[in-house]
Amino acid sequence: MARRLPSWIPRPLVLGRRLVDLLGPTGGAARQSLVALLFNSATSFVAGAVLGSITGTFEALPGLIVMVPAAIGLRGNIFGTFGNRLSTSIHTGTFKFSFKRETVLGQNVLASISLTCALSLILAVIARVISVVLGVGNTISVLDLALVSVAGGMLASVVVLGSTLLLSIGAVRRGWDMDNLVAPTVSTLGDVITIPALFLATELLGHGSITAALAWATVGVSALVFVMSIRSKLVELRQIIWESMPVLTGAIVLSTLAGIAVQKQLAVFAALPALLVLEPAFVSSAGALGGILSSRTATDLHLGVVEPTLNPGRVVRQDALLVLALGFPVYLFNGLGSAGVAALLGQTGPAVSSTVLLSLIGGVVTVAFVIALAYYSTVAAWRFDVDPDTYGIPVVTASVDFVGVVILIATMFALGIA
Repeated sequence: MARRLPSWIPRPLVLGRRLVDLLGPTGGAARQSLVALLFNSATSFVAGAVLGSITGTFEALPGLIVMVPAAIGLRGNIFGTFGNRLSTSIHTGTFKFSFKRETVLGQNVLASISLTCALSLILAVIARVISVVLGVGNTISVLDLALVSVAGGMLASVVVLGSTLLLSIGAVRRGWDMDNLVAPTVSTLGDVITIPALFLATELLGHGSITAALAWATVGVSALVFVMSIRSKLVELRQIIWESMPVLTGAIVLSTLAGIAVQKQLAVFAALPALLVLEPAFVSSAGALGGILSSRTATDLHLGVVEPTLNPGRVVRQDALLVLALGFPVYLFNGLGSAGVAALLGQTGPAVSSTVLLSLIGGVVTVAFVIALAYYSTVAAWRFDVDPDTYGIPVVTASVDFVGVVILIATMFALGIA
């Protein structure tokens, strides 16, 4: 007599239904999520191609690449949580499309701008300190790093903020589910926009007293914006900033360690620039998949659909299994796509089969890690009575920045690529 499967293991039909529900309750919503995930990977190849083409800049400005994972992650963290809060307000019926200072949207916009200014400065200081402590030689000055970080960060933030606002308008008017779209879309934009923005900001360096004056002005204005925000009478604005600063600063530290890992292996990546085409898509996909699970769990907690238990309930377990299953086609696409883009650009890299194997093995391991992290970090935030929309995505993406890069490099060595 055949043994019955445990009740918590979803059968194929149930899995199929949960897959549709995970991606969206209708065919249109399912297409939204699938398009967002594929768009995330495809556009990350563009970011990787740019990254692979400017290795000379990174070699000429030691320490700059240390900031790149954290700068990318910062855009995704600030505006991913911004989108999550808007998503929750849409689901709970409190959203109103108005830029007045006292509205949910207005205060979130102001908080995002203030956090960008303050955390870009903090990123420059942390990148400099960690680079010196861990022996990255001849790192450019902290003022130069601050100028590049803030100028590049603000330039990228304008684009990402505008896109997130457009996404929220579409969600309200067309019935899109923001939980399924925010993480992939914002992650994508963070990848694609931040690297060119930082590269453009490096053009401000090397102009003597003009560069120094710009750097000090940038520091002063950023500090002023932050101080004005935390002294504001707007309660939600202050709450968002004070809740966000600790977790986003911790996220910067983790992401900067990822940059150190890349800096230490810069010779390998410079010799095989095709690997830099894969790296943004590799990390971003895991963050997007984990972000979807984190965002849905946060919304379900707000709505009372799931309980914040140590042992995940059936709905969460099924969603986690399906996110892991989605990792296989996503990382297969990442491997094939990055190899194809690198070949079109004439960039040196390992064989296509090696690239695909690297992406699949490293990617599935990373997704398994991020699933556990997404659930437990969201539940922990809820239990400690802080907004999981503010904490979920930053914890996931920052951890993936570091752990994902480490797993990628470890898999490269295991397969004999490095």
